[in-house]
Amino acid sequence: MKQVVLDTETTGLDPTLGHRIIEIGCVEIEDRKLTGRNFQVYLNPGRDIDEAAIEVHGLTPEFLSDKPKFSEIYQEFCEFIRGSEVIIHNAPFDTAFIDSELSRLRLSKNKLTDYCSVLDTLILARDKHPGQRNSLDALCKRYEINNSHRDLHGALLDAEILADVYLMMTSGQSSLSLKEGVDIVKDETRHQGINFRADEVPIYYASSDELQAHEARLKDIDEKSEEGCLWFSLDSLEQS
Repeated sequence: MKQVVLDTETTGLDPTLGHRIIEIGCVEIEDRKLTGRNFQVYLNPGRDIDEAAIEVHGLTPEFLSDKPKFSEIYQEFCEFIRGSEVIIHNAPFDTAFIDSELSRLRLSKNKLTDYCSVLDTLILARDKHPGQRNSLDALCKRYEINNSHRDLHGALLDAEILADVYLMMTSGQSSLSLKEGVDIVKDETRHQGINFRADEVPIYYASSDELQAHEARLKDIDEKSEEGCLWFSLDSLEQS
């Protein structure tokens, strides 16, 4: 399935009070790799922007005055996300704004979920890291993703950062630090309908090159982790 990581910037916090989207940023993922296909657009909201919002994203009415309206770009946007799994951090916020924009156009399909499914990475992060801070900045720090270039929020920039966070968060490696506990890797590609007898299960042994690469990886984790490599600790226990 194609995945699209999405973020928006807005004039304020509540679409029910008339606030509008002023930037949409999307990056495409296929087979857990960024394809290089992006969708990004600035929008003229036709209204004032809250000062607090400008402090966050830096987008002013003057800058947006010559930009297109949502009604002019919605078809291209909907085509970009159509049939995909859209990945959003704190999805209810962005979804509410997109639904509001679509509803203004009086379309028969006036909700984001009419075009795609939605995955909320904030819920995913809370499941993996309960009781911890799970903002995008906190996740960047936890997964050692460089976001030092993020002085102001931007929809495309935040979507690119979230794509890196999502790929790390779903890779089975939660962090080089073991303080947060050991994550259980859930393999979404499960083999079904295979019923090997015990004596029929194939056994594959690692080659010498693979064993050396495995050992080098463990040493790297041991050097970078505050508590060392758990695998080495288990080996020492078995040998004692």
